Formats: sequence, C-alpha cells, structure tokens
Amino acid sequence: MNSIPHIPCLRRGASYESLDQIDITGYATEQTLATVSTVNAGIIRRDLKRINEAKATLQNFSVDQLIDMSSKAGEAFLKETLPLGDKGHHQSPSDYINTLSSTSGLPHVMVKRNMQKIYHALTHMRTVLNGLTRGLDLSILDRGYGEQFGTRISYYSTAKALGLVMPSNSPAVNSLWLPAIPLKTPVIIKPGREEPWTPYRLIQSFIAAGCPAEAFGFYPTDHEGAGVILQTCGRALIFGDKNTTSQFANDPRIQIHGPGFSKILVGEDQIEQWPDFIDLMASSIAENGGRSCINASAVIVPKYGLEIADALAKRLGPLQPTHPEDAEARLSGFANPKMATYIDGAIEQDLEEAGAQDITARYRTGKRQMEFEGGTYLSPTIVHCNSMNHPLANREFLCPYASVVEVPQSEMLESIGPSLVVTAITRDPSFTQELLNSDLIERLNLGAIPTMKISWDQPHEGNMFEFLYKRRSIEREA
Repeated sequence: MNSIPHIPCLRRGASYESLDQIDITGYATEQTLATVSTVNAGIIRRDLKRINEAKATLQNFSVDQLIDMSSKAGEAFLKETLPLGDKGHHQSPSDYINTLSSTSGLPHVMVKRNMQKIYHALTHMRTVLNGLTRGLDLSILDRGYGEQFGTRISYYSTAKALGLVMPSNSPAVNSLWLPAIPLKTPVIIKPGREEPWTPYRLIQSFIAAGCPAEAFGFYPTDHEGAGVILQTCGRALIFGDKNTTSQFANDPRIQIHGPGFSKILVGEDQIEQWPDFIDLMASSIAENGGRSCINASAVIVPKYGLEIADALAKRLGPLQPTHPEDAEARLSGFANPKMATYIDGAIEQDLEEAGAQDITARYRTGKRQMEFEGGTYLSPTIVHCNSMNHPLANREFLCPYASVVEVPQSEMLESIGPSLVVTAITRDPSFTQELLNSDLIERLNLGAIPTMKISWDQPHEGNMFEFLYKRRSIEREA
C-alpha cells in the first residue's frame, strides 16, 4: 500500500482518480500528507446533468430517518476510524486532528473544538431543524403538504443540490451545510485547497451511517469548476473575501459567507464597568485563532477607548506561537505565509494614516509577523482608532485583530455598518429597542455574551431551510 493517501474526486459518491493531482503538504514541514485528484469544469458539468438521480436517493428516506443518520454520522465523525481515500488508507480521529493541524496551522486544541461544534450540530439535528423551520411538522416535507397550526401548508425544494465552495481557514464552517442532508438535498463540494480533510471525513461519516453515497459530490477543482458548481446546483454557498464574493452579491441563489465584521458595543449604562468585560472581549477577538467571521473585529464604546485598548493589548499582545500539541496554544500558523505577509503589510500601511495606533506594539516581543519551528504566525493586534472613518476601524483579518473606537451611543448604530454578530452590553431599554430594530445586525447578543457563542436552535449565518425550501399556497379537493 502506498504510504501517502490519495484523496479521489467523488462523482455521485464513486471514487474517481484523475491524471491531474496536487500534493497537500504540511504548512511548516512541507511533508506531503496526501495527493488529491483534481477535475475540470467539464466533468462537473457532465455529472450535474444527472444530479436528479442523486436527489432521488435521498427522497427514499423520511426526514426523521435522515436525522437519525445525521446523529450516527456525528458519532462516526468524532470517534470512528474512517476511510481516507481510495488506496486502503484509514483515518482515526487523532490522525484527522494531526493532519488538519499540519495543513491549516490550527493547533490541536482548536481542531478539537471545531470537531466538537460539528459533532454537536450533527447529534442535535432535530433541534437545529426545529429552530430553522420554526417548529414545522417535518413529516410535511416528506409528503410535500399537510396541515399545521390550523392551516394548510405545502413546501417544495428550490434546488437540485446544494453547491459548496469551501474555504481552508476554519473546519467548523462545514457545520453550515449539514442540515442539507436531512432536508433531502445532495451536496456538491469544492473543498478548500489545504482542507479536503473535514468535508471528506464528513462524507465518509454520513455513508457509514447509512446515507446513500450518491448524495455526495466531492470535486477538488479550479475557478472555472467552482463557477459551474455555483451556477448549476440551484442553491450554493461561497466562502471568501470581498474580492471573491462580490460578483455574487445580487444572486439570490448564492449565499455569501465573507467577512463578518462582528462587533462588541458597550452602552453608556454599562461602560463604567468596562474592566469586567475585558475577558469577554479578549475571547471574542482571539478564540479559534481569530479566524472566524464571528470573531469580534471592533469594540465600540462611548468612552475609555484608550484604556480598553490598552487592557486588551496587555492581555493579547504577549501571546506567542507554541507547539501545535500545546493545550494552551492560542495562535494559529498560516498555511500560506504570503497571506500573513499581506495582512502584516496592510495593517502597517493603514497605520501610516493619522488617527490610529497599534497599542499591542508596546507589549509584543519582536515584530507582528513571526516564525516558529518553520511556521509563520501573526501576533494579535489591537488598534485604537480616533473614529469609525479610519480604514482600520472596520476591518477584519484572519488573525486576532480588533479596533477600539469611541463613538457616542446615539451614533453607534449609524456607524457600525452590516455586522454578522453584535454583542451589545447594555440594559438600557431604549438602546435595546434600537438594536432590535436595526437591519444591519444578523445575530444579536443582548448582554455580556461572547460573539463566538452559537445557539444551534437558531439560524446560524442564514436559514438553510428557507434557502432550500419555499412555501406555496395549496388547496386540495376533499
């Protein structure tokens, strides 16, 4: 048996070895960890002409049965040794942790935390769907129609499949597509270049749980192939920065997952207690290596901005890279060192504009960009900005970064811009009502709640049920 696994393309669940293959290497060691078959747009286009056959395999099961399979898949994902590729290799949970850490730069403790998030979503799928559907009798989706709440209800599927153009930076984003399977929708996945591990392991987990293999497409491909997936499936998710996602901003078939610009706001009624909130702010900024769109990237306060920035910088600035196995590891390496260099340069360039100061510079050892055991890291950065108009006031980077800005409470909601998560630390009824009325906030935490806290019984970055199903009016002759 070849000592290096080969990860094939999965065409309606069947392995396909391509002549075109790439090597996946460790970010620090350059050791080849797997070869991955890549396919062109033509193969994907040809396969998607038969996607209705894949969808039919899921129609053979009830939603309840697929929920049970999801729970079994969660157990397999977290605990079982599963096939890795088509050359007889297998992957234990510890193998998965080691390999994903080696290619993503995430330390083991963060990989394990991401595994737990995925496991929780899979094993609590009934709760997830109850929240997404607002308590719908799920058997209505099996029949296509029914009666609930004293009225006739009918739903129909909006997509042949759910297309996914995935990133490489955070494995937990895979939790977003998991409801598609119990909602009887095949998934067509373009994995991130450095992160085939999580989607492939999830597919194998579902298959081990009894889900039909035909419901899964796994297509490592190029930009053109990604475009076919996005345009052909009927519904799709894309992850990336503004440059990647902006062209799809007005396409209702494509759900964009870009920067979150998540924020912490402290109201005038709570600002005198600001020292009590530093731990919450620091964890919101730095958890998961600062790589999530729900990490706080701005802290907006009515006063004490410099003091809060200094307290955060004192807490986060001294953080240093450590061994991936260290349970206390807080920083993530960069699989692509050029990305770290770009981020470092972008921050330095914007600091040249008056009105911003890198407060962490006084607490860190050495430069922001660091090398450790062959890996490239960025030290946390806390910037104090004089106004929200400064280019660093509302920025987001793939590392622990946040601005601290003083804004009068009366102007906060006008200044924050679209925000995926806002934690608003206030008990002011008037300010609370303004927050509830804002159309700029997708997820709102009222009180001292970290931006990273996820409630699985509520929509997380878009409602997957409403994305994949639409309600129609129905009458039926008695």
